[in-house]
Amino acid sequence: MFLRGELLHGVMLETGTTQSELSRISGVRQPSISAFISGRVQMSDDMLERLLSCMGYRLEVVRRPVKSDLRRSPERSWRLHRQLSTHLSPSTLQQWRPTILRNLSRLRVNVKGQPHLRNLDRWQDLIERGDHSGLRRVLTGLDVDSVQMREVSPMAGLLSQGERSEVLGLAL
Repeated sequence: MFLRGELLHGVMLETGTTQSELSRISGVRQPSISAFISGRVQMSDDMLERLLSCMGYRLEVVRRPVKSDLRRSPERSWRLHRQLSTHLSPSTLQQWRPTILRNLSRLRVNVKGQPHLRNLDRWQDLIERGDHSGLRRVLTGLDVDSVQMREVSPMAGLLSQGERSEVLGLAL
């Protein structure tokens, strides 16, 4: 997969366009173009489209769903946390809060090292701020960050055993 800066640089080479020339045509400062190309600064698809159009190109973005490839344990954790997200509301978060805070305290005693300690702090912050959107992202996300957050999840004991068994396909 091409990074935006690499894509821009490739088109500039193909068209023989210098950074200075692209700057004059587009109105984007040359140091910004340099930062985009080097990857020091990320540019949006809109900015890339704007710069490419100055060289006679357009941006085509292809999006397609890709099935996640989680190992057994992270997938089980994701399924359980996803189920919790279906119950998440301001009132349930208030009900869950004592259990979550107790679990956080217990985890802090037993967990060592990074990124786990940092992730416990992040859980604490999400709970204290009542950040439902942030919690949902962590509960349902498939990105590395969310998977790592769930490795030290303080959400134990919030689902009934029956619901837990059903989610994991263990129901009789």
